[in-house]
Amino acid sequence: MLCDFNRGDVHLNPILCYSSRETVEQTESQKNRVTPLALFLAFSRISLSSFGGAIFWARRQLIEKQRWLTEREFVELFTLGQLLPGPNVLNLTVMVGYRFAGWSGAAAAVAGFLGWPCLVVVGMGVLYQHYGAVPQVQQALTGMSSVAAGLLLATVIKLATVLPRRWQSWLFGALAFVGVGVMRWPLLWVIGALAPWAVFTAWKEPK
Repeated sequence: MLCDFNRGDVHLNPILCYSSRETVEQTESQKNRVTPLALFLAFSRISLSSFGGAIFWARRQLIEKQRWLTEREFVELFTLGQLLPGPNVLNLTVMVGYRFAGWSGAAAAVAGFLGWPCLVVVGMGVLYQHYGAVPQVQQALTGMSSVAAGLLLATVIKLATVLPRRWQSWLFGALAFVGVGVMRWPLLWVIGALAPWAVFTAWKEPK
């Protein structure tokens, strides 16, 4: 909780209060420094690095390198993007761009995220059409799929570390995994069944 310096909270814990205020000021100043060009370049790097899945590289760029988002903020935005129609990382791109630079930032982020892959995919498609049947190419693609699975698993583990240390959160995550990954039920059915109970459980928990 942030401190109200006008009502004298600083006398309760001055170190915590000033630290909280400094953190908020740093976050706000950093937010003001993010330009549409910076968003375009950041999401260009994400898209050009996204071999094996974009979510791993998006997390690495936005949290570890640029430090625009915290782990918690990234999970919240990614969760919202997962629930909205459309590709989850593209939804995340729009939300991050709009958050830091408005509509121009959202447009710049999407342009960086989608522009380069279009050119790469066209070039790769031409090459695959000519060399896709070569055994060495098939073996390379098989190896890349294993790497992609490993990157996805690493991202899931890192995202799970920011979940609340309560058994309810892990229970709903396990049920969602079983419903979609094991039972192969439609995603909308699983979300429709679990989301209301998850929200109700989180709302009832003591703060």
